[in-house]
Amino acid sequence: MPENDSPYLAQGPRAGIRHFAYEDAAEFTARVRESKALHQPWLFPPGSPDAYAAYAGRLIKDPTKAGFLVCERDGGAVAGFININNIVEGGFLSGALGYGAFAHAAGRGLMSEGLGLVVRYAFTTMGLHRLEINVQPGNAASIALARRCGFRLEGFSPAFIHIDGAWRDHERWAITAEMTAAP
Repeated sequence: MPENDSPYLAQGPRAGIRHFAYEDAAEFTARVRESKALHQPWLFPPGSPDAYAAYAGRLIKDPTKAGFLVCERDGGAVAGFININNIVEGGFLSGALGYGAFAHAAGRGLMSEGLGLVVRYAFTTMGLHRLEINVQPGNAASIALARRCGFRLEGFSPAFIHIDGAWRDHERWAITAEMTAAP
């Protein structure tokens, strides 16, 4: 349940996380268009209302996915997004993270705060044990975010994910619930 009847599932001093909603299409797609230079060649989020509706629909309806918008607590503007994909239950209790900041919020620490909130939410409310981030080796900003949030480098996967017309190499970063537990 959101803290203190706020719109957020979890919140920190400057950011809050909430689930995607169809009503976010206009703001989300405008932010995508403003952030094209920041995202490419790493990321291609939906930039039209129809593409957003399909994307959000998968995150809303598919139980193997969970999508979160990272919002500025001051005003509620969408600063970025973090998705947990390939959620596996049973003995794995894991998921794969994908994320992107929007240009107006880049470098302000909102995604670090938002990713920390998503990790805690995943390990507590969702009951997951492990989260993995797969990052192209040249994506320094994404690797820095994973490192800042306590993820450890676990390996390298050649030709791992098909992005922008080619199979791309990725580094595998991961965090487990034990790694976030207070000493």
